[in-house]
Amino acid sequence: MSKNITRRDFIGTTTAGLAGMATTGKIPSISAASYQRIKGANDRINIGFLGCGERSRGHMNMVKMSEKEKNIGVVAVCDIWKLNKEKAAANCKKLFESDVKQFKYSEDMLQMRELDAVMIATGDFQHAKILAEVVKAGKDCYCEKPMAENVTEAKLAREAVLSSKQIVQMGSQWLSDPIQIKVRDIIRSGRLGQITKIEQVWNDNNHRWHDPKDPDIAAIREEDTDWNRWLLGKSYVPFNPWKYFEFRIFRDYSGGITSQWMSHGAGLVHFYTDTAIPDSIVANGGIYGWPDLRENPDTFQALATYDDAKFLYSYTSNYANKFGDYTCIRGKEGTLFAHGGEGSARWFFIPEHQNLPGGFDFFEGMNEAVKKGKAEIVTTPEYDMKLGSVNLSDDSKYHLDNWVDCMRSRITPNGSVHTGFWHSIASIMATQAYRKGKKLYWDRVNEEIVDHPIR
Repeated sequence: MSKNITRRDFIGTTTAGLAGMATTGKIPSISAASYQRIKGANDRINIGFLGCGERSRGHMNMVKMSEKEKNIGVVAVCDIWKLNKEKAAANCKKLFESDVKQFKYSEDMLQMRELDAVMIATGDFQHAKILAEVVKAGKDCYCEKPMAENVTEAKLAREAVLSSKQIVQMGSQWLSDPIQIKVRDIIRSGRLGQITKIEQVWNDNNHRWHDPKDPDIAAIREEDTDWNRWLLGKSYVPFNPWKYFEFRIFRDYSGGITSQWMSHGAGLVHFYTDTAIPDSIVANGGIYGWPDLRENPDTFQALATYDDAKFLYSYTSNYANKFGDYTCIRGKEGTLFAHGGEGSARWFFIPEHQNLPGGFDFFEGMNEAVKKGKAEIVTTPEYDMKLGSVNLSDDSKYHLDNWVDCMRSRITPNGSVHTGFWHSIASIMATQAYRKGKKLYWDRVNEEIVDHPIR
């Protein structure tokens, strides 16, 4: 594919075949073979769940919300831990009133002829390899973010998807959310003028991703799972249930904040601005609030530049204080401001040059500004034309429905493999910049992270 594909290139091209994609970066048209896989409205799409922990339960809830409307069902669950697998099967029986087949290994589940699609909810570092396995088996896929934890595996997953005819939706659910689409439309309209800075401050106040009394830690036995399979190519270490369940806090298996929240943040920046991957990034932080088992920071900040678009991207998370979450998109002619953290639907548009007092209470100030006609609420019919909630569920019906509709039409979904590649590289750059204490750059020609400016 083209080394310099941007989001606007991706959105604006729809006609090239896979052979053309190798040089142009364009989206393939629907082939005759793909047409044979198109399912009509009366054909049920059968889904299997791969990795059956907490996030998979969210996937099941999403499928349940659309089960009858979208004519989808479940036929299988797969998890290398016996108890997770059995719990998932029982939950499917409860939600869908159907018995599903249970598998320990993905290759066995993928042999099911009646299986149409797979939803992946495994560990962060496992996503890329498993995604490649799923599409090579001829199954459509919904893959949780981040798509990959290193550049090599990001390329592997992208190549596997683009070499297949499968429909892949990354689990970046906000890309299908009506209010985020409305924000993108406002930006595309030019109402903000030139954007020079985007800020995301998303916080929490708890020992995130670590539960000192995690019941799964007490329940698991090494003989009931497959530790070598779980490592999936990582250097061998003795069985460690904390790493098994709380992989997000350990350096070898996740970037933590970067892999989780910042992958959403960078993905939204790309979505809003039609960009793809920062040109440079610096980062800092540490373990300040929760000195427990964790190896990844609980307090983190990154600054990234997008040179062609000429703006600075600032991302911040603190897990020891949750005050003041917001997103702010600053343009010369106006500002878009969201009260709340990731996925907040409480957005305002504020025209520039109004001499509003600096440092005022944003939420109360915005309500007052709206009353005086100095700001406007950004909303959509889906949010009843009023202020949306600051806390939306990760279990997005909009994103699941977009994937299902695209499986029937064979059209590229909102969270394509390209968006997955872009958010992965952004989060990988941030992780490495923090760990190395260096400013890092993305070489768009060679597609690699380097420690010197690209001339």
